[in-house]
Amino acid sequence: MGIRVRKHILAFTLIELVVTIMLLAILSVVVLPRFFGASSYSAFALRQEIIAELRRDQMLAFNNPDRCFRLHVDAAGYQLSHLQADCSSEIFAEARQNFPNSAKLTLMDGQDSFTLGFDSAGRPTIACAGACLLTVADEALPIAIESQGYIHEG
Repeated sequence: MGIRVRKHILAFTLIELVVTIMLLAILSVVVLPRFFGASSYSAFALRQEIIAELRRDQMLAFNNPDRCFRLHVDAAGYQLSHLQADCSSEIFAEARQNFPNSAKLTLMDGQDSFTLGFDSAGRPTIACAGACLLTVADEALPIAIESQGYIHEG
């Protein structure tokens, strides 16, 4: 009898190859569009930040009918002011929030300096029905404020 020498062939099994291909497919579908896609995450993040700030301003107006709250927006950022019930004298202003890089918030007509507030019923103080604000970063994304006060992505 001869001596049998077993050769160890190093190779991938079929299961390993299939799992690897599936992982690469999932990564290419989920991760790569975030890096190379046309979408702008800075614009989406800014829009969500502004919607949250507007909803907070609206809730403050709901819960404090003895005060006025105004969001002052200009080309560089925004600031929330707390005012007396007559909306003329300021109690205090919160810290100013600056927009990142070249981002800005404008009205649909292009104005980048304005004041927005809500009455005690949650309705906006500016004439607005539908998409009336625009967050501009790498993309321009609308924010809608309905006449009844509902704030959402436009």
